[in-house]
Parts: sequence; C-alpha cells; structure tokens
Amino acid sequence: MTLKFGVPNKGRLNERTVELLTKAGLDLGEEIGRKLYIKARNQDVEVLFVRAQDIPEFIAKGAIDLGITGEDQVAEAGVSIVKKLDLRFGYCHMAVAVPDESGITDATQIKDGARIATSYPNITNRYFESIGKDVNVIVVTGAAEVMPYLGIADYIVDLVSTGSTLRMNRMNEACKILDSQACIFTSEAALTRYGAEIEELVDSIDSVINAESKKYLMANVPCDRVKDAENILPGLEGPTVLDIAGNTGYVALHAVIDSADTYRTISELKKIGAKGILTTEIQRLVR
Repeated sequence: MTLKFGVPNKGRLNERTVELLTKAGLDLGEEIGRKLYIKARNQDVEVLFVRAQDIPEFIAKGAIDLGITGEDQVAEAGVSIVKKLDLRFGYCHMAVAVPDESGITDATQIKDGARIATSYPNITNRYFESIGKDVNVIVVTGAAEVMPYLGIADYIVDLVSTGSTLRMNRMNEACKILDSQACIFTSEAALTRYGAEIEELVDSIDSVINAESKKYLMANVPCDRVKDAENILPGLEGPTVLDIAGNTGYVALHAVIDSADTYRTISELKKIGAKGILTTEIQRLVR
C-alpha cells in the first residue's frame, strides 16, 4: 500500500510544504522540481505535485489519500473532506475590496447588479447570497485588483495577506469573508483504509512544526537553587533534574523552552549560579 500525498506544485504554499515533508523524514531525493510525482525512498509514500486548487477535489474523489492546500481552496471546491492539521503558514483571508473613491465601507452597501471580479466564484456567490445581494460575478484567473481600473468590474473578492497590493491599487477592504491557512486534509474513505498510516505521517509533520519554535536547554545548577531554576525553566511538564556523576554540589537540568525566551532564560539561570549552559535546536517534538 502506497499513500498518495498531494502537495502544491508552485505558488505561495509550495516551498514551505516541501521543507516540512523533508524535515518530517520523507526522502524525496534530488528530483524535487523536476518530476510531478516522486516515490519517497524511505517510506511507502508517493508525493504528487499538483495545483493547490485541484487538491480538495482529488481527495474527495479518492485520487489521492491526503494533501496540503489552503482552507480557501477547500471552501471554493465545496467538497466534504476532513481537516487533519493546521500547518501554521500560508495565513491570509478572503475579502470584498472596493475602490477608495467608492465611499463603500461595508459590503452590504453594494447594490444589486454590481460586477464582482474574482478567482473564487463559488465563495463569492455564496457570500453575496447570504447577505441578500444579487451581483454579477466575473471570473478572472489573477490580478483582480486591476479589474475596476479597467472598467471590467466594480469591486473584487480576493485573498489578502498584508493588504499592500490593495493599497497600491487604491482599494480597501469592505468585508472579510473567511480566514485561511495551509492545512493537511484527507477523506473519511482514506481514513477508513489507511488511518494508522495517515495518523503517523500527520504526527510526524506536526512534531516538526512543534519543534521549530522551541530549543532544548541544559544547565548545571547548584543543588540549593533547584527550586529557583524550576521557576525559570517550567518546560513542557517541568524540567528534568539529573544527578551529575562525581559532583554533589550541582545537578543537571534539562528543559524545552520557547526560542523567544532563550536570552531571558540564560540570563536568569546565570544569576542563580548555573553554569555549563547549552541550548540546541530540536528536530522533532511529539506532544
């Protein structure tokens, strides 16, 4: 049995996705970027590089067993699939945007018959139906921001990350429709057939993400300052305290800390007499 894993072949999600799969232990060799499907050398997983917008449909139809794509793509596809893991990248949101000179501050002010340019016609239609508006949706494949300037549309619905592209084109958000990030999705049918294998792969990727914001810290602490050190190093379930062979005055403390706290933690440990302080990167962190 070989798991078929669909990942974006290009665009804003591709590079980070490949990085996660590699760190999770999938050996994809030297063919990344040259082949559209690669069998991992060390696991029974085949990675298929396809369009992000096709992945929800492929999962729903059973062509692939799981895949990574944005929540926006799943919402647009309108299929019933299972989200297994938030990947904490590819953050954006979908919004109705209007020209600055329109004077519109809320999507409910848009009149019936307005022309809306978008690459997401299904989401757009559902949204305007939900607020009781009858609009004309114009499907474009990109650069929606220029459509009002060209006179092709009055307003747009598009993905927004920082908002800088809207501002450059003298547009602003009138309403947020949905939030999105990259996630791992699968199907109920795939979970029935390959549940254990899918869970193992998802857990492996999750452990990589968990580890990226952490560091492993080791320090030798005076025995009479262990309680102080425990307050400085809470760790996941408190620090691990170990005896040091041939040294009765110190114990070794090991803990996982937030990377952002590294400077403060080392400074506080030095104040209580800790020495031999060492921090290192963590490759995996299984909670």
